[in-house]
Amino acid sequence: MYVFSAELWQYDGPSAWYFVSLPPDIADDIRAEFGAEAAGFGSIKVEAAVRSTQWTTSLFPDKTRGTYLLPVKKSVRVAENLEAGDMATVSLRIWVPNGRPIDVPPAPQANG
Repeated sequence: MYVFSAELWQYDGPSAWYFVSLPPDIADDIRAEFGAEAAGFGSIKVEAAVRSTQWTTSLFPDKTRGTYLLPVKKSVRVAENLEAGDMATVSLRIWVPNGRPIDVPPAPQANG
């Protein structure tokens, strides 16, 4: 499982999409571990949670930011009282092709 905090932001386009950008180190790890299994548009299916609210969605690669974007739907924002600019602590589990989430062991710590 990946856990991180990131700012919720709103897409500048015509739709009211909201996202959090994954930290670069987590995005790099996900890309290395699961990028070969990505679906259309490079998306990777995940189970996400913010506080007590869980949902299933996909991460989408963003070449401009050099990371993955996690869409945060309205029902999650309302349930957790989140607005653009708020920091959100997110838990992510990657879904494997057979349709089950897997826990990712933490990265080994450097000795020394």
